[in-house]
Amino acid sequence: MDQTKQDEEEYGYDLFPDRNPKDKKAYFGQSLFTFNHKCRVMLQFAMETSPYAKLLLSAMKNSGCKIFKDRHFSCEDCDGTVSGGFDAASSQIVLCQNNIRQQAHMNRVVTHELIHAFDHCRAHVDWFNNYRHLACSEIRAANLSGDCSFYNEAARFNFGLKEHHQECVRGRALRSILAVRKISREQAEKVVDEVFDSCFNDHAPFGRIPHSKKDAKFAYRDYANRDRYYANL
Repeated sequence: MDQTKQDEEEYGYDLFPDRNPKDKKAYFGQSLFTFNHKCRVMLQFAMETSPYAKLLLSAMKNSGCKIFKDRHFSCEDCDGTVSGGFDAASSQIVLCQNNIRQQAHMNRVVTHELIHAFDHCRAHVDWFNNYRHLACSEIRAANLSGDCSFYNEAARFNFGLKEHHQECVRGRALRSILAVRKISREQAEKVVDEVFDSCFNDHAPFGRIPHSKKDAKFAYRDYANRDRYYANL
């Protein structure tokens, strides 16, 4: 196996074939009715209407990492097992146009990947060499994006009472790590356990766990009011 192929598999790039310039298809000539166009329309709607996304975009702008749709998002075909990803090498969010079919799904994926982008902006995250850093961001993304909301868990027929949210976050973080890194399940579980408590309780920039769209709206309102408060000091 050549080194390039090995790197693609080790870091999960094999799940995103359009990341390979050799396989990149020209956008020109694509029909307005393709997955790509639909993906771009849903992305724009998410950025303009989702309180999760709007809060994260504001927080990144305030942190000096303003997001530009055409530069930092890319709608691409992906492996059937993933919906999106954050490419730290290019500071770009990949949205899997062949796997995202509904607006609610797009909203969650955009939010999940924006949390990774926010972590990339605010901290010196070593995505490729430090499994603890990767695990922490995956825990935060699963916890804060709505991935583990009651509605989404019920749609998956996953029900529980005591600490169900925590177990959902732990499980989804673990699956994300195993999807993009060639490590054993035992090693991944150990890393997740080591950082879980501190990363689960890191709610930045929401200030809380937004369990629902209503929670996210309150969090966005509080964040916007905070900005206005500091602007008047």
